[in-house]
Amino acid sequence: MAIIICYMANTEKLYTLNKESRLMATIQSKRSRGHKYWYIVESRRVNGKPRPIVLEYLGKPDDLLKRLQGLTKGLRLKSYSHGAIAALLDVAHKLDISSLINQYVKSPRSYNADKPIRNNLTVGITLLLAAIGRVCMPTSKRGWSNWAKTTTLAYLLRCSLSKIDSQHFWDLMDALPIEAIPKIEKELLERIIKIYGLQSDTLFFDTTNFFTYIDTTNLRCTIAQRGKNKQKRYDLRQVGLAMVVTREDMIPLFHLTYQGNMNDTKVFRTVIKEIKNRLKELGLDVETHTLIFDRGNNSKKNMAIVTHLQLHYVGALTPYNHKKLIDEAIDNFEELDVGGNVIQVYRDKREIWQEERTVVVFISEKLKAGQIRGIYQSLEKKQKQLRELQESLSNSRAKKRNKEDLENKISNLVKGQFLKNLIDWSVNEISKGKFQLAFSINKEKLNEIEDKLGFRIIMTDRHHWSTVDIIKAYYGQSFIEHTFKNLKNPYHLALKPQFHWTDQKIIVHYFGCVLGYQLSAIVWRQAKSEALFTGALDTLLDMLNNIRLGTILEESKTRGRVKATYKLEEMSDEENAIMEALAIKDFHNNRPKFKDVGVYK
Repeated sequence: MAIIICYMANTEKLYTLNKESRLMATIQSKRSRGHKYWYIVESRRVNGKPRPIVLEYLGKPDDLLKRLQGLTKGLRLKSYSHGAIAALLDVAHKLDISSLINQYVKSPRSYNADKPIRNNLTVGITLLLAAIGRVCMPTSKRGWSNWAKTTTLAYLLRCSLSKIDSQHFWDLMDALPIEAIPKIEKELLERIIKIYGLQSDTLFFDTTNFFTYIDTTNLRCTIAQRGKNKQKRYDLRQVGLAMVVTREDMIPLFHLTYQGNMNDTKVFRTVIKEIKNRLKELGLDVETHTLIFDRGNNSKKNMAIVTHLQLHYVGALTPYNHKKLIDEAIDNFEELDVGGNVIQVYRDKREIWQEERTVVVFISEKLKAGQIRGIYQSLEKKQKQLRELQESLSNSRAKKRNKEDLENKISNLVKGQFLKNLIDWSVNEISKGKFQLAFSINKEKLNEIEDKLGFRIIMTDRHHWSTVDIIKAYYGQSFIEHTFKNLKNPYHLALKPQFHWTDQKIIVHYFGCVLGYQLSAIVWRQAKSEALFTGALDTLLDMLNNIRLGTILEESKTRGRVKATYKLEEMSDEENAIMEALAIKDFHNNRPKFKDVGVYK
């Protein structure tokens, strides 16, 4: 009787959970092979008839009594990172990603089998594991296994991951043809649209690049080249990534890995037709979609292609190339409220590059402040260099100089963006080979430049859109910039570190990273819509990683398997709401069975 009373006290929470259904859990015993065992049982109606449903196995009376009295020995407790793993695996299972990838796998020449398997894992599940690792904790392929041991990944997949090393990833990555990646991406997006009801109307396109440490003498790699690196690492070879994401959920609809020395204009010209084809393949109405891109991607030739493809767009123009338009705007500015900010705006419809376009000119105070700050920083740097040169020339021991060479040196020194004619200087010869330098800031010219800073020019063929809608659409470009910022986040989703040095491996690695971002973007979308989560993706992933699954291991007195009990650690109200919104609170008890884990179907 003591057993029943004690355990009933411990099942009060269970009773409370069932209070709404007016059902009460009871303890019942069963005999099996001469031994009595205790269970928590609840009566439920199944097909209209009452049936006992076992909620929990309690064990033999003696073992249960010892456990309640705290006398049980051999108990061990360990917890694993669980929330993010469960959320990503849930999405991956619904989309059946591993089977989709495995459809396109081809065995490398070094394998005798039709399709390669290593450590009882297929190519599809291996690339999925790599993508999940990138989302949760970016590591090298060598360090992946050590990270996986701290998570519930092996338990949820029902397979051993202890032998996975860098060679495992390299061998199976080699089996995915790069020409299959666009096909996989297209089929995956079809499933996302069908299962998650993905909506889109405005699409954002942009490019970025990632530096590598691939040696200059490595001739096997052609995709990594030197170019204008956006992280200022001009000394290293880099790889480019172009991407199109949806405005609403920032889910990638298209990506391309390209050579690091291609400029943005050429990349845009290369992919624009593929972007339209992707929309048509997904059954999306081209007429209702608008592509947003920055000024670095357009040109007269590119815009002619966009017009020919009948794609709607919002793009930007460089103020330097349209000075007449700027001067006209200055004389005709009107105030306009855009999202609570009153800005100076000028709108017109005119022919640009042989096509009629609606243009909107406005002043961005944020851009203007940044440009002015940059000018003053550059001026300070130039003045310091000129003073050092001035002191060097006035030194009595200074070497004799050639006036022409000295003037060329100073001319090059004072160059820079917005700095033309800002520094007045003169060189006077005081004796043979000896010169005196004088310089000053042209305040009048500086004020004139400040008055013409901060200008943005937007062009579009959406002539019926309001000026506010055009400006807001263009500013939405920051969404994809945020996406690229996530891919450079060292804690989640990062493309680096990447230690691949062949074109095929690099392209597959980038595909895996974009795949990881797609999965996490879907999880983020669910959290925002179902749990009204308002934080950033990085914040959500941190929260999910902190949700842990506890494992209680109880050693048996006799030979046999150790009994394991799994239970989620106590969560905060917000964490609990997120887990319920994602419908993964009981994921560890109802582990779905993944296809194509250790065998190709």
